Amino acid sequence: MFNPRIGCSSISFRHQDLPTALRTISDLGFHEIDLGALPGVCNHVPYELDMAAVEAVTGEVAASGLLVRSVNGDIGDLNAVLDAGARDARERHLEALLTLTANTGAKALVLPCGALSHHPVRGLDEDLDLVAAQLAWAGQRAAEFGVELWTESLHFLRLCWNLERAELLAQRLAGTGVGIVMDFSHIVAAGEDPLEYIRRHQGLISHVHLRDAVPGNINLSIGNGEADFAAGVNALAASGYAGHFSLELETRDVTHDERPAATAKAASYFTDLL
Repeated sequence: MFNPRIGCSSISFRHQDLPTALRTISDLGFHEIDLGALPGVCNHVPYELDMAAVEAVTGEVAASGLLVRSVNGDIGDLNAVLDAGARDARERHLEALLTLTANTGAKALVLPCGALSHHPVRGLDEDLDLVAAQLAWAGQRAAEFGVELWTESLHFLRLCWNLERAELLAQRLAGTGVGIVMDFSHIVAAGEDPLEYIRRHQGLISHVHLRDAVPGNINLSIGNGEADFAAGVNALAASGYAGHFSLELETRDVTHDERPAATAKAASYFTDLL
């Protein structure tokens, strides 16, 4: 029904419990998901992720018949200075997320590009160095599980919120194997140009999130914002991007009853573009 490169994030149906969200996505005709594991954004994966929870979520995903492209998770503020106890807790949480990623057959775990603040903890260079080091460490651990590590950068609400900071982080990640997730909505919300983002990140983009936006607002349905998706998709193709796209419709301009139809309409639109 839809182009097989187009999936749907479970975050699009975060108001539903996980089995219901998976059923909704499958019934719409999708074959692939991104699995939301972001506390405070999407609770489909418990933040207290012990092995019993990993097994339960894995079973629910397997029962749905859907493939998983990525697990979108969080292990805390990567630019925070941690004591030994907090470092141990972070390592345990990362291991649980990587176990979930591997067990669901996902290609990658996605982690954020710093804290939910534009303001550095110590200084921009120091914070970017720490974020890059933490992502590189997580990437090494991911390789042990047979999966990849990606980071969503830029992210309008986080440390790497604009094109300049996203590029500085990408430079620090060169050679680490950590991939970049591009999100149209965050780029537009930051007042940046998706085509310039693609140019500066050529060869680095591993996955693409789809949602519309206007400057300052990331929560719009496809077609209700200012993102030029046709130009962006063409630029991605010209840059050699052959990866997948995920509708991450954490939108606030439709009701929950309208959400399935809006999601299907968006998937049909991108199927035509591809």
